Amino acid sequence: MADYDVDVAIIGAGIAGIGIGAELARSRSVLVLEAEEQPGYHATGRSAAVYLKHYGNDTIRWLTARSEAFYLNPPAEVTETPLLSPRGELMITDGSDEDVFIRQVEGSALLREISPREALSLVPILRPEKVRRAAIENASDIDVHALHQGWIKVMRKRGGTLLCNARVSKLTREGNRWLIESPAGVVSAAVVVNAAGAWADKVAAMAGLDPIGLTPCRRSMAVLPAPEGYDVSRWPVFGPARELWYCKAEAGTLYVSPAEEDPMEPHDAYPDDMVLAEGLDRFEQAVTIRVTRIERSWAGLRTFARDRTPVIGFDPAAEGFFWLAGQGGYGIQTSPAASRLASAIILGEKAAGDDERTVRAQLDPARFR
Repeated sequence: MADYDVDVAIIGAGIAGIGIGAELARSRSVLVLEAEEQPGYHATGRSAAVYLKHYGNDTIRWLTARSEAFYLNPPAEVTETPLLSPRGELMITDGSDEDVFIRQVEGSALLREISPREALSLVPILRPEKVRRAAIENASDIDVHALHQGWIKVMRKRGGTLLCNARVSKLTREGNRWLIESPAGVVSAAVVVNAAGAWADKVAAMAGLDPIGLTPCRRSMAVLPAPEGYDVSRWPVFGPARELWYCKAEAGTLYVSPAEEDPMEPHDAYPDDMVLAEGLDRFEQAVTIRVTRIERSWAGLRTFARDRTPVIGFDPAAEGFFWLAGQGGYGIQTSPAASRLASAIILGEKAAGDDERTVRAQLDPARFR
C-alpha cells in the first residue's frame, strides 16, 4: 500500500527536479523526493552561476537562448526580484592558449575582442604580460537561490508535494506504476523522473536499467579577501581561454576556482587541498596580488554525459522512466527551457518546429541505448 499516489514522482529537488515539478504541477499531481534535509544541497546550492550565451555546445546554447526571456522577465509568481544582474565575462590569453581563444571568438558572435589596455582597465590586477589578447561577453549573474525557492513555492501552490530526508531505497515496476520506497513513505507514480544529479545512474540501476554512463566531476572554489585599494564590485568574471582557473568578484571577496573536472563517485564533495593550491598558483601567476589567506572553500559535482549534452527523455528500456540528468556546468542557465521541454515531452506535446525536434533527438537517452 502506497502512502502517496501521484501522476509523476521526481527524484531529486535540485534546480532540475524542482523546475520540472513546478511545470508539471500545472496539470498533473506531482511529488518530489529529496535525499537531503535541504533541497538543492549539492550542485544547485554550490553553483556560482553565470548566464553565458556562448557557453557549451549547440544544444546547450539552444536551451540557454530559450531560457533568456524567463530570466529577463521572470513570472511574478516565481519571484518579484530580478534573477539576472550585469556581470560580464572577460577571457584572456597570454599566447599559450591563443588557438583556443581564436576558436572561441570566431565561433561566437557574442564575444567581442577588446584591446589588452581595455582588459587591464576592467581588471587592474591582471599582469600586462599575461594579456596578449582579450575578449568580453555581456554575461549576467543568476540569483540561483531566488529561482530555486521560487519554483518550490510555485510547485506547492499548484498542489505539488516536496518530501525531504527521503532518500530512495527501492524502485520497482508493478503493473503500469512505479513504486518508490523511502524513509518518508512509499510513493506510487505513473512516471518517475530521474533528476538525481550525480546519483542519476545509481537511481537507474535501482530500476533495473543499465547506466547511461554519466560522470560526476568535482569543481572547487576558494574565497579570498578582495585586494586592498580596489573596488571589485564591477569586475567581470575573468580567466584564461583554456579554462585553467577563473575568478569572480562576489560581495567584497574573490571567488577563485581551479576549474578542475576530476571524475568522482557521487558523494558530498569537498575540495582537494593540492588541487586548490595548484589552481590558486595558476591564478597568482596571472595577477599582481598574492594569495595570503583563504576565507573558506567548497566543492560540488557537475555531472556530464559522454557527449557533454544533457539526457532528457523517456528511457526506451523502461516504460514511464524519464531522465533529466547530465546537465554538467550548464544546469542553472538552461533550467527554464529544460524544465519546459521536459514537461512537454512527459505530457506528450509535439515539438514546436524542426529545431526543437532536432534538440529533442540530441537530448534523448535512446542515443546511449
